[in-house]
Amino acid sequence: MPFGRSRRAKVTRAPANMFFRRQAVTSAAKPRLSLTMELYSDKYYIERIRAGELSCYACLVDRYGRKIHSLISQMVRTREDAEELSQDVFMKAFRHLDSFKGESSFSTWLYRIAYNTAISETRKKKREYLAIEEAQIENVSEEQIAAAMGISDEQEQIRRLELAMEQLPPNDKALILLFYMEDKSVEEIAQISGLSQSNVKTRMHRIRKKLYVILNEMEEIDV
Repeated sequence: MPFGRSRRAKVTRAPANMFFRRQAVTSAAKPRLSLTMELYSDKYYIERIRAGELSCYACLVDRYGRKIHSLISQMVRTREDAEELSQDVFMKAFRHLDSFKGESSFSTWLYRIAYNTAISETRKKKREYLAIEEAQIENVSEEQIAAAMGISDEQEQIRRLELAMEQLPPNDKALILLFYMEDKSVEEIAQISGLSQSNVKTRMHRIRKKLYVILNEMEEIDV
């Protein structure tokens, strides 16, 4: 299902099905790293950490810290909460690193921890969000959505979309952020959110309609 998005060029990712095989560690010698393993890849650092070189975890924090913080800061209300939750994400990931089996990429696994952590926090706040009736979105077309989001002033478009997204419930906002801001595929979003791929596509379609309704209401207020 096309979402009509305007996205930056896709970054080539390492294969997501690179499974980690844990080797026995003895005091006599450290395990050999696979000759086929890409040096300084996530898998490389994870194997070093599992071999006892805990300082290597800082390399993963450096690699993903800014991205995780960016996602969480757009989902929670304050900078203090974003910083605290970001630290919590990396602490959780470190404590549960042995549970990472390589069935997805490490970044997808880490984003799932961040997603669940941020969603859990927003639910505690019990903030009220704009209620949109089913009748308001059922007849909205993709052409209408594209027209509403396709204004010529890019900075103005970003400003309006950011304001509109603040009216979305956390689960909806997270999917939009992952797809448009974090450049995640539908398959990756499914793994991160725990939804099926078909459910992600359906939810994304409905969320875009909700944004159209919110943008229209914002325009009426401005007038």
